[in-house]
Amino acid sequence: MPLHTQFASPDLIEQIVHGGLDPAADPAWRSSGAATVEEYARWCGHLCGITCLRMVLGPDAPSLFALRDGALKYGAYTQDERGSIRGLIYAPLAAYAEGEHGLSATVHRHLTAPEILGLLDRGRTVMASVHYEIRNPDQEPPGKGGHLVLITARTPDGEGIHFHNPSGTTAGTRAADLPLTTFVRFFAGRGVSFQNAEAGPGA
Repeated sequence: MPLHTQFASPDLIEQIVHGGLDPAADPAWRSSGAATVEEYARWCGHLCGITCLRMVLGPDAPSLFALRDGALKYGAYTQDERGSIRGLIYAPLAAYAEGEHGLSATVHRHLTAPEILGLLDRGRTVMASVHYEIRNPDQEPPGKGGHLVLITARTPDGEGIHFHNPSGTTAGTRAADLPLTTFVRFFAGRGVSFQNAEAGPGA
């Protein structure tokens, strides 16, 4: 499965999320499919879930902002009267994934860590709500939820999970392995699962 980030330049993520770098300074912003650098800078911090969908769709997936445009049409994001971006909203995203991309997508409003392992064993990937500080698993998380990562497999020992983090600040946090006991400290107990294309229609 491809590894994508919600920011166009992976080597700048640390500076953007921790160093205060304006995303508009990202020289690769055009690769996101955004129409302008202003649009890219305004939206890139909100597109972790769309990045997860892009990874699920594989190497021929549309650009990040093409997927954002489709999700907007289904109501997966909303904007209030001040222009603040709200979302990602799971049910419209699942409808978009199924209606436009032919994916089987299931919303899980209550999901346990053992249930994640069961979904993986059935050939599904799981977009899970976690705190963004999951990139620092040795630290105590300040909360749960607010960010989305894509869980793709069990770890080789079968007891943990392998996941892709759209805003990981290093190669090791963008494609990470964690024990379930560590993961659950960041996990909000909800998400969306997708059928892998190679899993077949019964998954």
